[in-house]
Amino acid sequence: MSSTAADVVRLLTVRGETLAVAESLTGGMAAAALTAVPGASKAFRGSVTAYATELKQELLGVDGELLAAHGAVDPQVAAQMAAGVRTALGADWGIATTGVAGPDPQDGKPVGTVFVAVDGPGKGCTDGGKVEALRLNGDRAEIRMESVRSVLALLLTELASEQTGNERAQDTERNGEF
Repeated sequence: MSSTAADVVRLLTVRGETLAVAESLTGGMAAAALTAVPGASKAFRGSVTAYATELKQELLGVDGELLAAHGAVDPQVAAQMAAGVRTALGADWGIATTGVAGPDPQDGKPVGTVFVAVDGPGKGCTDGGKVEALRLNGDRAEIRMESVRSVLALLLTELASEQTGNERAQDTERNGEF
């Protein structure tokens, strides 16, 4: 996972863009993975760990009616968390995790149900933000770790798909292939 976090930080830095993180079930683990990368301060704005459902509404702007109707473990909640943290912290990109790590089900969702989301330039939840539904196995620690890995991989995919030719040349040059 550290190589994925390093790749995310590198791409964001090359692009001159920033990232904010909204976490629920991962409790700050995604932010910790990113800030463990040397030079992360060039791209990482900050994070909000909104573990309590009402904080998702109060701090991240998640629709209260959506939370009341579907609970916190929902793809639209994940999308709104990513968009909300991006806005709240003034970042180019926002990522979010929400789900059930266990030991008990939550909001009628079984353990291992997780949603990760990315919101970025031109990717707003109303115009194409990415949400990925996961059904994870394992214990609480494994589910949380895989959620972090998945949200970082989703962001990396989005960043890589938007690279310009100049950014690709810089990446190739750094790898000694240019």
